[in-house]
Amino acid sequence: MRGAGLAVVLLVALVGIFLTWKAVPSLLHNKAPFLTSRVWSPDTNPPRFGIAALLWTTVISSIVAMLLAVPVAVGVALFITQYAPKRLATPVAYVVDLLAAVPSIIFGLWGIAVLGPVLAAPNSGLRQGIENSLGWIPLFSSTGVSAGNVFLASIVLAIMILPIVTALSREVFLQVPRANIEAAQALGATKWETIRMAVLPFGRPGVISASMLGLGRALGETIAVTIILSTPNIGAPFDPSLWAGGETFASKIANAAGEFDTPQKTGAYISAGLVLFVVTFAVNAVARVVISRRKEV
Repeated sequence: MRGAGLAVVLLVALVGIFLTWKAVPSLLHNKAPFLTSRVWSPDTNPPRFGIAALLWTTVISSIVAMLLAVPVAVGVALFITQYAPKRLATPVAYVVDLLAAVPSIIFGLWGIAVLGPVLAAPNSGLRQGIENSLGWIPLFSSTGVSAGNVFLASIVLAIMILPIVTALSREVFLQVPRANIEAAQALGATKWETIRMAVLPFGRPGVISASMLGLGRALGETIAVTIILSTPNIGAPFDPSLWAGGETFASKIANAAGEFDTPQKTGAYISAGLVLFVVTFAVNAVARVVISRRKEV
């Protein structure tokens, strides 16, 4: 067991070392601010590239996906474990778990061909309602992008991470000690009060863990996001709106995989992958700290 644990740690360390080793030469020759620039020209001499736009699209799409998926996932998990009779809970749990087996490319094709025209088109009621009420906020301002925007990608990501968060939350809620539930019921608590006082406090660390695992999936998703997001034109001004197009770290690397013809260009894209690796590692580290504190309380 100790050897297996050390092997996993060693594997993660080797991945980080490899990414750093390949990225450093290109970063040393880079003439643009790497963290704040939106320029991406790794094939020029000297190279100029930055990850500001990639970082924004990656983070905002993942956060929106989490805001959409986590409440639904927790609600479904509570319904399966606390409300639904067993003859209904079992098939519902199977159906939710089967969503995790759907390939990413299917979600991407479905999102761009079916969900896009319905939810993200300029004439859709949802989009018009959001723009009319919140359009004064740059995040929801109107754009000329009719499909392939960040909002559509976020919805698809939310559906993709929903089974992960639901399954883990469901297992945590099933582990709530029966004595805690019976104690709340003995005090005259209603069904919802029992869930609020006994089930949710016990399962909160598990829900946080499930959410962070889903966030890691959203941050690193490649195929579905690559299919959905429309790539902005070179030199186009940066638009922070959810109705704009963009590229995440993963989709940028996937779109340009055929251009890795020189160490300089390859290092630029690997440096973007290194940032994604660090962000994902940091998210999981923060989650571990939060969970540890919750357990101590």
